[in-house]
Amino acid sequence: MAAQKINEGLEHLAKAEKYLKTGFLKWKPDYDSAASEYGKAAVAFKNAKQFEQAKDACLREAVAHENNRALFHAAKAYEQAGMMLKEMQKLPEAVQLIEKASMMYLENGTPDTAAMALERAGKLIENVDPEKAVQLYQQTANVFENEERLRQAVELLGKASRLLVRGRRFDEAALSIQKEKNIYKEIENYPTCYKKTIAQVLVHLHRNDYVAAERCVRESYSIPGFNGSEDCAALEQLLEGYDQQDQDQVSEVCNSPLFKYMDNDLLAVLVFMRERTRICLS
Repeated sequence: MAAQKINEGLEHLAKAEKYLKTGFLKWKPDYDSAASEYGKAAVAFKNAKQFEQAKDACLREAVAHENNRALFHAAKAYEQAGMMLKEMQKLPEAVQLIEKASMMYLENGTPDTAAMALERAGKLIENVDPEKAVQLYQQTANVFENEERLRQAVELLGKASRLLVRGRRFDEAALSIQKEKNIYKEIENYPTCYKKTIAQVLVHLHRNDYVAAERCVRESYSIPGFNGSEDCAALEQLLEGYDQQDQDQVSEVCNSPLFKYMDNDLLAVLVFMRERTRICLS
């Protein structure tokens, strides 16, 4: 079966090369037909699990489409080449090609497809290179925001924020969470704004920046419903305990259900912060 598919792929490659040849009666290469044959070759090689050959065929297909000024189809081929690299566990190289594809989608005027490609690249690289994944998620969020698709944008910013917290890049995390909060406020999702305020305060306290944490709560009073909410009351109690070096009060807030059922990455920050506060206040 595999040998048959490989031979099929080679036949398609040979046909593609013929379409690209020029002669006395054929002045221009037939890029469209060649691209079609390269695409068929890629599928055949993929089915035979010959991913290196499939990747090369995809790249040739992409170049043929570019020569034919078919940007969208070229981008699709580059993206497929990236997925072949993924199958070979060459993730950084795969991400490079998917990024190239996303830029071509944008140039072609299809930002939604560009954003989906960037998000896919972020998921591929997240466990290998979180820093790159953050960049990709932020790029995706920017594309969605430019298209005024704020709910999709804030979802991607949330992914970036979680990775920044996980990587203990707290200065960047604080800025990222603020961007999330601004968008949630714009789309009038106020309860989530409250939760983002909690996240901000924890990050700021972890950075030993009590002033920023207090300012964050103070600025949130302008969010409808925040003042008087359980989130607000808990944060005021936390900041008071922190300021007065009252370990019991800090622990009481940190152990409350409101804090216990947060995102896992923020929970890790909470545990670390609580332990450090216990040492500092003892």
